[in-house]
Amino acid sequence: MAGFQERLKRSLQFRISMWLSLAILVVAVIAGALSFRSAYHESHELQDDDLRQVAAMFDQQHLPVAAGGIASAAKDVDVADRILIQVLSRADGSPVPAAVPALPPGLPDGLQTIEVHHITYRVFVKTLGSDDRIAVAQDVAARDEIAQLVARHALEPFVYFVPVLIGMITLLVRRNFRRVKLIAREVDQRDERALHHIELHELPTEILPFIVAINRLLDRIALSMAEQRQFVADAAHELRSPLTALSLQAEQLAKAEMSDKAQERLQVLRQGIDRGRSLLDQLLTLARAQAATNAAPTPASTQQAVRAALELLLPLAEHKGIDVGVSTEVDAWVAVGAFDLLTMVKNLLDNAIRYTQQGGAIDIAIEDGASLVRIVVEDNGPGIPAAERERVFDPFYRVLGSEEIGSGLGLSIVGTIAAHCGARVELADATQSSTGLRASLVLPKAMAPAAPVIRPSDSTLESEMQ
Repeated sequence: MAGFQERLKRSLQFRISMWLSLAILVVAVIAGALSFRSAYHESHELQDDDLRQVAAMFDQQHLPVAAGGIASAAKDVDVADRILIQVLSRADGSPVPAAVPALPPGLPDGLQTIEVHHITYRVFVKTLGSDDRIAVAQDVAARDEIAQLVARHALEPFVYFVPVLIGMITLLVRRNFRRVKLIAREVDQRDERALHHIELHELPTEILPFIVAINRLLDRIALSMAEQRQFVADAAHELRSPLTALSLQAEQLAKAEMSDKAQERLQVLRQGIDRGRSLLDQLLTLARAQAATNAAPTPASTQQAVRAALELLLPLAEHKGIDVGVSTEVDAWVAVGAFDLLTMVKNLLDNAIRYTQQGGAIDIAIEDGASLVRIVVEDNGPGIPAAERERVFDPFYRVLGSEEIGSGLGLSIVGTIAAHCGARVELADATQSSTGLRASLVLPKAMAPAAPVIRPSDSTLESEMQ
């Protein structure tokens, strides 16, 4: 009972259905009672007419009446056999033999209800043209039985159609609320960056103000998010200039004569400046990925993206003595923008190089499937524990125990771009070594363009990445 009351309180659809059903039931009960009463009384009036018509037949057709009359009071015979006809008196004054039941001879003409031997009869008395007086009677119990049967038949439409009407009302209410459920499902399945308005067409006027208010809230949220992203981008841009100036000053300072200890501290300072510049670049990239639009991208070549990423990061790999190789020469086209694809591949490769030990190895492979394309970057470094593979996509999250200095934004950038363009990133244990990580970038496949696609040169992409 508590659950029913809670649902009645919270569900507008259930409340409307219940009240409409209750109203239909109340109206049906009242209408049924009136219909039963009307049918019952009409049946009695028709039975009275039958008594009149039977009496009129004797007068109009000059039918003879037997001396003792015709009587039948059986309860299990047809309705016609339950009508009793008796002669009450003769015009010539001759005696009338006794009949069963014996109706009083002094009954006045017309309709009346009398009781004879504890049985109630409805009687119509008529004086014929021959001045004979007859009585046409019918057992009231039989009349009531017939009247109740007719009245029950009059109730059948209510009994059959009221449940159907309640079911139809419930279905119609549910159908009219379907649009609301579709809107809720559409909003629930949206990406967190999809802050466009909810369509207002075909919406009931009762919930239209609510949807308009939600659209205004979406506008305010979109404006707030845009301001935050713009702030991050502006702050990163503003910080690049002083960091660049510090880097130039550090380079000039390195040319001056100083002690070994000062040179060592200067080297630490330059590394810190480089890390700051790298962090700003990644912040700018993350802000750009979060602010990406839903425009359909031009198909991009996976081979071009891999080669461009290798050219950008090969010096870092050579510095650590890491062997980076591309195990396949397959070229596949994917439905991802060239810059986004390069950003994801570069960050996966950069992550592998940074966390692979000196003298390690990294393999890059392109797997061309029927509808999906995989770019696999596999290293023999320390890998990532299975329990933390979901957390590494959070901004600034870094695996504990790693001695490599980083910002914790690389995989977050990859995950953000992948979610936006319909791709996904899968992390698993390496298959070529006992340790290491196998990072797979799963991309939607696209048809290769019929004509050569003019793309930015590698130097242009490199400048954009910087």
